[in-house]
Amino acid sequence: MKTVIVCVSVSHGNTRRVADTMAPVLGAKVVAPEEVDPGELAGADLVGFGSGVFYGRLHPRLTDFVKALPAARGRAFVFATRGLPEVPPAPFARPLVRLLEGKGFEVDGSFSCRAFDTWTPFKLVGGINKQRPDAGDLAAARAFAERLRDGGGPVS
Repeated sequence: MKTVIVCVSVSHGNTRRVADTMAPVLGAKVVAPEEVDPGELAGADLVGFGSGVFYGRLHPRLTDFVKALPAARGRAFVFATRGLPEVPPAPFARPLVRLLEGKGFEVDGSFSCRAFDTWTPFKLVGGINKQRPDAGDLAAARAFAERLRDGGGPVS
């Protein structure tokens, strides 16, 4: 199975750690949006898209990349790292999932975990979630990737 993980990790490397945990399970290479040819994604069996959450949204470098993709077919998944809890009625991944579906991807699931965050108000106290993603978060990311690899249907 050819897999590519497109990852934007800008603040503390949290999202890259999650991507690097999933990659060996999926036999994937991890790339930034600027490092991948959209044609390469068309030849992939599975494509992951992930970033940190900024002001309640995934990073614009990732969403702009997806907006610029041509129509495609194939499986995809979304993942994110975040400082604050996710609000169930408005999951962080939903807008990107909708974009991907509009491009023709079948989105098999999403994953998110808490991570170290030094957004402005939290910077005053040295940040929040200082030890995250931790071993439990990375184990959950690995398990998510295993379910994707094994074709267990949509996962979240």
